[in-house]
Amino acid sequence: MVAEATAGEAWAEEADAERRQRAGLPRNSSSREMIAATRGPLRYLLGLLAVLLFVGAPALAWEHWGGDRGGMRFSPLAQITPANVGHLVRAWEFRTGDLAARPPAAMARTKFEATPLFVENSLIFCSPFNEVIAVDPGTGAQKWRYDPRISTGQRPGNRFVCRGVAYWVDDQAGETAACRARIFMGTNDARVIALDARTGVPCADFGAGGEVKIDIGKPLAWPGEFQITSAPVVSRGVVIVGSSISDNVRVDAPSGTVRAFDVRSGRPRWSWDPLIHDGIVAGTANVWAPMSSDEERGLLFLPTSSPSPDFWGGRRPGNDEHANSVVALRTETGELVWSFQTTHHDVWDYDLPAQPTLAGIDTGTGMRDVVIQPTKQGFVFVLDRDTGKPIWPVDERSVPQGAAEGEQLSPTQPFPTHVPALTPQQISDTDVFRPLPIFRSSGCAKRLAAARNEGLYTPPSTQGTLIFPMTGGGVNWGGAAFDPVNQILYANTSRAVHIVRLIPRADAEGFKPPPGTELGQQLGAPFAMTRAVAISPLGLPCNKPPWGALVAVDLKAGKILWQSTVGTSEDKAPLGLAFKWGTPLVNGVVITAGGLVFTGAMDAYLRAFNARSGAELWQGRLPVPGIANPMSYLWNGEQYVAIAAGGHSEVGTTIGESVVAFRLARQGAAPSLWSRTVDRPGGRFWSKVVILAIVLTAVLALWRWRRRAALRS
Repeated sequence: MVAEATAGEAWAEEADAERRQRAGLPRNSSSREMIAATRGPLRYLLGLLAVLLFVGAPALAWEHWGGDRGGMRFSPLAQITPANVGHLVRAWEFRTGDLAARPPAAMARTKFEATPLFVENSLIFCSPFNEVIAVDPGTGAQKWRYDPRISTGQRPGNRFVCRGVAYWVDDQAGETAACRARIFMGTNDARVIALDARTGVPCADFGAGGEVKIDIGKPLAWPGEFQITSAPVVSRGVVIVGSSISDNVRVDAPSGTVRAFDVRSGRPRWSWDPLIHDGIVAGTANVWAPMSSDEERGLLFLPTSSPSPDFWGGRRPGNDEHANSVVALRTETGELVWSFQTTHHDVWDYDLPAQPTLAGIDTGTGMRDVVIQPTKQGFVFVLDRDTGKPIWPVDERSVPQGAAEGEQLSPTQPFPTHVPALTPQQISDTDVFRPLPIFRSSGCAKRLAAARNEGLYTPPSTQGTLIFPMTGGGVNWGGAAFDPVNQILYANTSRAVHIVRLIPRADAEGFKPPPGTELGQQLGAPFAMTRAVAISPLGLPCNKPPWGALVAVDLKAGKILWQSTVGTSEDKAPLGLAFKWGTPLVNGVVITAGGLVFTGAMDAYLRAFNARSGAELWQGRLPVPGIANPMSYLWNGEQYVAIAAGGHSEVGTTIGESVVAFRLARQGAAPSLWSRTVDRPGGRFWSKVVILAIVLTAVLALWRWRRRAALRS
């Protein structure tokens, strides 16, 4: 840390000199002159100082999955700015080797969603197969690697995925003691593993040889029904994990118990089931998304999921506490402190998919410590951190009724009133996408019109029901990011339609769903279900674009500041046509004090947006789409932005195995012509057009020359 701090001080001095120079002052001018020559830097610097004090973790590191314990995804680094972001170049690419080492069938079921940590002078991350890898932050060279050897034949229900690892330092251990600094990971085969953060060697004193095997409590329907996909949380001497349990398999699914273990020994400390089982039959709710912790308060914040099964709840009457809720527990004991439910008696798969973001916000009546919870519906709930009560009013509004046989819907649902929804929540015939207006008849229009559609919370039906926003969001596991200096919330959103249909049990036996349609048997319920994204015959979503957008929100004012389309059709369309229609965005963003928002998308680019205006300023080409949360760190005086780029099998992208980092071009260097032309959205298409034009011109010239030669002879 001393070396990092020294490097940071040197960079800060150089950055200050550069800012003076940009302001038209001598590089060694005084701070007073600088303040007089620029707009509002004193407020910014004071705010940045407050951020450094608030975050608590070293300002130049990235020690937690969400940047800090509360998942603000804010980096106080400001070397990369809107003025120079165009000078970013690829610093390095690390490849895990999975494409060569793993069976193709296993690779076809991967999602590389990891966010690296920057700790112990290394970038440390996990692969979809739970290999933990440490690389050099400046070169990407591998330092160590640990393989837990999970079976590639288990077919995990939520694919092979590992969103991240957790880091902890034992202050009671000597500086050179083995496993003084530890990396924790949950695995696809339900283990919790502890490794020495400096060497990757398992910690012998944790569990049995460095691992604890989760006791699921009942036989699984198949080995991949239960897995751990999100990073653990380490706080106050315990390491806590949730679970990801396959949806819509059976009513009596495994329990969604959250488990805590002693951070040194691995002994169980406590467990807590989000679902009150009195008088109901269900397995989950679980906590599959990332969690947050408040070290000072000793509180753990959980985003809980819907009970099993998702789309019929007749055997779980009532509101299903504490499912679909933001829950605060005592970190050391698992004692319930408060719970706030965002969806009552969920039959739409509107579980909470995102890490609760812990921030201090200006509410207009003073600063408050809050929990910010985005949802799949596109809502943003802002709750008091100590009590769970909404900061601004939440209305209980009547919602559509008329459920399937045996169902008992809630008559109302909670609607936030101050912060507007981040996405549209209704769809009609005017919203149908007709890319070729000459064809007035649309297969999409017929499909959508045939389904039940009464707006948000229309219940599932045998007729088929439109669910919009779809069950993938709104906001998904990437979560929201919060700028504590400017008090702005940023979130990626998806905008597509699901069609969900209930299949009576008598008709479900031997039922073969159409291609692209998911079938869930919901065993133990009177209905199976099918779910499919509403897609046109051209393979495009039925609703008008954008299908993915980055949204900036002023929470205090309750106002959306801007929305920017993210992603193009380049990696899907013929010849690389790059229509700026946006792509669904399950991943999140990182925001920096330099005034930038970085994000990946379902085309193969890392993008930078101006945090104030939403203007897209830069794209950096990736080997395959980076559907993961980016992060930023400082190394040897240079700011880097890194992202996992391995694609996503559930959405049909190209699959890869890379982590890629970018930094500013060094003195005397510049981005290549190729990176500024071909490696930009649409660049490959236009390069093909140019090559084709050159070839056609050459062929035409040759034909004319031969014709003239023939006439002369």
